This record gives sequence, C-alpha cells and structure tokens, in this order.
Amino acid sequence: MTRIVLLPAKFIFRLVLAFAAGGAGVLAFAPFYLWPFALMSLFFLFALWHRAATSWRAFAIGFSWGLGLFIFGVPWIYVSLHVYGGMPVILAAIATFLFCCYLSIFPALGCAMHCWLVRRFGISAVASLLLVMPACFVIWEYVRGWFFSGFPWLVFGYSQTPGGPLFSPLMGFASVLGVFGISWLLAMTAGLWVLLTRGATGIVWSRRGRIVFGAAILAVWAIGGVLHRFPWSAPSGAPLKVALLQGNIEQSLKWREDQRATSLANYRELVETTSARLIVLPETALPFALSDLPADYLAALKRRSEANGGDAIVGVAIVERGVSLTDPYSVTNSAITLGQAPTQRYDKQHLVVFGEFIPPLLSWVYNWLQIPLGSMTAGRSDQKPLQIAGHAIAVNICYEDAFGAEIARQLPDAELLVNMSNMAWFGQYLASDQQAQFSQMRALESGRWMLRSTNTGVTAAINEKGKIVKALPQFARGVLEIEVQPRLGTTPYVFWKDWLILGLLLLALVGGCILKRADRHLVRVPEKK
Repeated sequence: MTRIVLLPAKFIFRLVLAFAAGGAGVLAFAPFYLWPFALMSLFFLFALWHRAATSWRAFAIGFSWGLGLFIFGVPWIYVSLHVYGGMPVILAAIATFLFCCYLSIFPALGCAMHCWLVRRFGISAVASLLLVMPACFVIWEYVRGWFFSGFPWLVFGYSQTPGGPLFSPLMGFASVLGVFGISWLLAMTAGLWVLLTRGATGIVWSRRGRIVFGAAILAVWAIGGVLHRFPWSAPSGAPLKVALLQGNIEQSLKWREDQRATSLANYRELVETTSARLIVLPETALPFALSDLPADYLAALKRRSEANGGDAIVGVAIVERGVSLTDPYSVTNSAITLGQAPTQRYDKQHLVVFGEFIPPLLSWVYNWLQIPLGSMTAGRSDQKPLQIAGHAIAVNICYEDAFGAEIARQLPDAELLVNMSNMAWFGQYLASDQQAQFSQMRALESGRWMLRSTNTGVTAAINEKGKIVKALPQFARGVLEIEVQPRLGTTPYVFWKDWLILGLLLLALVGGCILKRADRHLVRVPEKK
C-alpha cells in the first residue's frame, strides 16, 4: 500500500506566508515605488528560511516565496503569449505559470544552498543571517540574470531606485556596486532585522549587541546617502535638445501590410514637429526591413535632421545575406542614424529568448507563437558609441538595459545612454514601468542621462541620479522634448562592473563558514531549543 505523507499544518502555513511575502514584494517596484516592502518581503523570507529544518523545506520556502513574487510581478507574460503571440488561452496560462515556477527555482536553490552550508559547517546565527544567507540569495539572483540568456526581472536592488514619496539611501551604492550590490545590502539589512527579532531566532541580545549591529547598519545606509550625492561624472559641453518619439501603434496592427504606410506617416509627422538636434525613434519603429523602405522616406528623415543641425536614431530591422550556405541570411534588430554625421549602425547584442531567437531543439515553439522576426542574429559585443549630434551616444535596444555590465562596455566613452523599446507586446500591467526601472538603475550606475524612446511607454528622460525628469503618458502618441546634459567620467561600477560584488559575495560565504562563533560576545543568553 502506498503511504501518503502529509505536510504539517504549521509548515503549510509557512509556505502560504512565504507566498504572500513574495507577492507583497512587487509593491516595492515600479510603478508603486514602495521600497520598504522589499525589506519586509525579505524579512519574512529570511525568518521562515532560518527556521527550515532541512534543505528540502528551505527549498520549498524559497520556491513558495518566488512563486508569489513572479505570479504577481510578471503576469504580463500571458499577454505576450496569448494576445500577441497567438497561443491558446489555456496553453498561455499554463506556460506563464510554468515560467513563474522556473523563476522560483532560483530563490529556492539559494535557500537550500544556505541550509546545507549551515549544517555542513556549523555556522552561527550571526554569520548565517548577516553573511551566508544574504550572499546565497543574491548569488542566485545573479544566476537568474545570466542563465539561459538571463531574466533579471524583479532583482531586489531595482526596488531602491528613486520614485514616489520615499527615498532610499541604498541607491547611492549603484555607482559603486551596481544593482546586485544594492540587493546584497538590502538582504543584509533584512538579515539583521531577523537576527534582532527574538521570535524569529530565539536569541536574546545584549544591549551591546543591539548597539553594535544597529550602528553598523545605520552607517551603511548613511554612506549610501553620501555616495548618492557624490558627483561621479561631470558635464561635457553644453546641454543638448533631444526629442523622444512615442508613436503608440497597437502591436496587433504594427506588422500588418495594410497598416505599414500609416505607421510610416505617423513617425514622419512626429519627426517634422520637432527642432531637436537629437531625435530618437523607438525599437523597430519602421515596420519594414531597411532594404524594403521607400527610398524617399529615409531621405526625408535625413533632411529634417540636417535642418535641425543634428541627427536621428531610427529603429529598424536589417536583413542581409549570410556568409555560408547554412546561414543564407541574417536579421538584426538595429538602430541606424540619419543626419549631419555619417550614417552609423548599432545591432542589438542581447536577444530575448523565444522572442528574438529560439534555442536549439525548441523550434517546435513556433507552432504556438506568431512572432514576427523571431529568428534574429545578435550584434557584436565590441560595438562603439555612435558619434552623432556632436556627442558619443551609447544605444541599447529594449531588454538590453536589464544588463548593467553589458551597458558599461560602451563606457566611459559615451556621454549619453539611449534605450529604444517596444513594450506594446506586454499590455498595460506593470511591464513598461518595471523596465523603465532598469533604465533608472543604468543611469545611477553610469552617472549618465538615459533617454528612452518607446512605442507605447515609458518614454522618458532620466538624469544621472536615476530620477525620471520628464515622461510622456503611456499609450498616447507624442513627442517628449527636453534639454539634457551630456556627461563624462568613470564611476567605480563602470570600471569593475559586477566583478567587485561577485568577489564580496564569495568573501561573505567563506567568511560565514569560518566565523562559526561570531556571536559569543554579543548574546546575553543562549539560543532556546
């Protein structure tokens, strides 16, 4: 007879609490910008995680927390699959749920890894909650942002970007440690909160212990506030007038043959309304391959840019002959320049899995998806900034602004950052605001303005401190005109990218395993059994 093992009611309650804590964490991100919810979400995760008796239970806690975070945080995947990808309703819902399950494996692995290390090395509560647990959490955030092309959505460091009524000093560490460094400091703060909560650890701390830990964390947050004010970059030349175009073309109409002429006319009219020296159009704004565009159309855009004394950056797909019989042609998601400067080109380097390329052995996915230009070629990783409008400008396309170390490749030479996106694929729920937070973080990390031109939003100008200075309403046609300040300089993050934080995470793991009795001078009474 098969024996059925039932989970204890207390553990089921902990799983439900972890799920709720993960879901609440979504409020810390755009468009809500309620960053204390990130700290609260991690507090409950770490408290439940700390109490897990086995690695499998720790895995379950982490998985449940992740499922809450991603189910409430990335349901727009369903819109992309069903509404615009043509996948049947049930299959799209199942695929979205399975994708959230996949993402939840990463925090689950962090929990299980920590539990194994604690039992293998006999790590103390202090070393566990302040060093090992935060490091395990962020290491697996980093792996999620790299593995299988990477999906760094809802990395907790993004929750500290400026927005709303609340200011987080931790954003100051972006220019030094990047987004994963902020995640680490946030996780250590949550770990300390758990450590000082008697109900979570069973430890009664001495007054000396509370003072030591409280002063340490206050010092870290105060340093963040100072770093945020530090001028890591300096103005380069006079302010530049730019125009960021938002065509607001419905995704279901964009690639229809009977709507292409309307799209071209839409963007030509927007270009003609501005006198800005730099004009930026969104990703694949022109719904033709470059070779199929009417010859007089590009000439008209070029004339207008020249009349303004500058240049335009235009998003368009480029189809070229391949270099071998097995690769008869290549398609790139590109940006080209038109205007006074010689024509230049940028090709998107980091392609979206299943959206712009299909991994080997998974080509059957095309049976369910109806995505144009779904088999693309990645651009080279050594592309240089575009020399236009009198400045060096680093372009990135759509999803690329989620990868800080890749954006930093064009720095410190670039004076401005430009993101060209089309978020119409994902509907009106969260996705566009969440992606704009990537751009805010890239501005903080680089000490540069980030200019975003999108099809439906968020089209915005973000200054070097990560603040959205001006933005167009989402899902509305318009032109955002603003004077921005090009800047030069090298932040510490631009210099060492993610290598410093990865080294610190490794050091935290090793240090936690060595410092087995770090709490013996700070605990007034022993842990309760």
